[in-house]
Amino acid sequence: MSSLSPFSNHQSAFIGYWGYGSQRELTALLTNLSATSPLSTQQFSQKENQLLWNVVHLGINRNSSPQQNTIAAISASGLSTTPDAWVNVTENHHLILAREPFGRVPLYWTQQGEVIWFASRLQLLLPILQQRDVSLPGLYGYSCFSYVPTPLTPVKEVFAVPAGTEMIWQGNYELGKLSQPQSRSIHSWREQAEQIKDEATAVTQLQTLLQASIYQQIADLKAEPVGVFLSGGLDSSIVAALLVQAGVKVRAYTLNFGSAGIPEFPYAEQVAQFLQIPLVKVAATPREIKKALISTVQALDLPFGDGVTVPLYLLAQAASQETSVIFNGEGGDQLFAGWTNKPLIAAGIYQAEESFILQYLRTFHRFWGYESQIYQPEVYAQIENLHPQDWIVEALDATCCPSLLHRLRRASLMLKGAQNIHPRATALSFAHGLWVRSPFCDLPLAEWTFSLSGELCLQGACEKYILKRAVENWLPPEIVWRQKRGMGVPLTSWCFNEFWHDVGIWLNPAILSAENRFSSQIAAQIVTGELGGSIQGRRIGESLWLLIMWELWRSHILGENPGKPSWNHPFWLPSWLWRRYKQWQT
Repeated sequence: MSSLSPFSNHQSAFIGYWGYGSQRELTALLTNLSATSPLSTQQFSQKENQLLWNVVHLGINRNSSPQQNTIAAISASGLSTTPDAWVNVTENHHLILAREPFGRVPLYWTQQGEVIWFASRLQLLLPILQQRDVSLPGLYGYSCFSYVPTPLTPVKEVFAVPAGTEMIWQGNYELGKLSQPQSRSIHSWREQAEQIKDEATAVTQLQTLLQASIYQQIADLKAEPVGVFLSGGLDSSIVAALLVQAGVKVRAYTLNFGSAGIPEFPYAEQVAQFLQIPLVKVAATPREIKKALISTVQALDLPFGDGVTVPLYLLAQAASQETSVIFNGEGGDQLFAGWTNKPLIAAGIYQAEESFILQYLRTFHRFWGYESQIYQPEVYAQIENLHPQDWIVEALDATCCPSLLHRLRRASLMLKGAQNIHPRATALSFAHGLWVRSPFCDLPLAEWTFSLSGELCLQGACEKYILKRAVENWLPPEIVWRQKRGMGVPLTSWCFNEFWHDVGIWLNPAILSAENRFSSQIAAQIVTGELGGSIQGRRIGESLWLLIMWELWRSHILGENPGKPSWNHPFWLPSWLWRRYKQWQT
């Protein structure tokens, strides 16, 4: 069985209930759940017309001041004025669970009888469930995207509140029953009717908005230094430059993957030298990755299959030794169309609507389209009628954003940002007692970007054009105008070398067979290229890693017994010998 992840000395989380039931039994259960945390708690209780509610905050104190009717709230940044997830009990006895649109802090709920239980961490709700079962739709979504799409979670009967949404319940006192939950959007990304086309105007306005975002997020800081995760890419470099301009003491942290892959830290060094700030290089070697792997899984709470998670855990670990506030550049790609949009634009112009949505699905580069090969027959029979398009169609709604580029940006904000990048960044920072601040997650700035003409975002082959023009005097030109590259985590190299034997343990055929979800030989099929032609090169490591993170999650968080391993796999051989054997076979 899993236990609660350790909480830092200032991290907040909460769990509570609302509904009809025995006050004594519910209070006893909540008290028992909170007793597993060694931290102090704050408890609030109320009884009106037999509707009961109670909340326990885990942490020294709540990190967001309560507003009217708010019984729980959390801010990833630690700024009390900007809660990211909150719970209201209104005067007319409604329960409201809500989240801001960037998705920085998750919020979960489950209904047990006539009681709604809610929590800011999935693990807090697991002991309440009568039985812990995997949600097959959640698992299927994870295999398509590398995250579980909201409102699903990987656990049956537990659901997530989507970002920018509030869930509302009402009680019926006479019947002692709860209504079905109503979902209401509290913010939707929409293209503005008036579009800015003048470059000089856009540059001036953007510079002002960027500076305003930084000043808002440093207003509570005294003289203590802050950290910034500096990849050497454009977005994190802009954040570092803005902090330096504002007179903040900055320490930068960057990753060093050693000899494997294409090193990015020289660009971070160039930025740090230009801004005259200290730079700490954090080793992300296979040894360090393996050592931090289980702790990362526990910190993430949900399964996230992206290979950047453990390196980011190591970054947060290093930063926590010297600061309590960390800044990152997350969100810049979503706001300024930083990912490769040109193929999707072509698809949107020349293909039908259905084909375009399928083309967008392919940008995730996961297991969509391989269902009959990767799942056991019983599982495949249960998921084959599910349609992943349903999980992305709202984000690609053309009525909200008629222009194709704005439509793609809306989708990036709602999917890759709010359901993947931002919640995992918060979870990894919270695990080390860090407040995490993302200047690009600023509502006035984000809404302003939907008034930009497409030519200012994507000019010819140059992506994020207007952002580069706005900051070209703040950073070295080699940093501003270089072509974007994602974080080069050398997963394939590690899986074929340092992690070769470990892959046979993490994805052991006997364990997968007992689990009865994934094909027992899926790891061997991936490394031999038998699964499919598109899973090659870097996609080999990414695919293996997605499966590894799921297997570790179900064992260390859900508490499933993995069973006994077998030797029926190629990973017990030295990788060089296995390669030679495969060459001899061909």
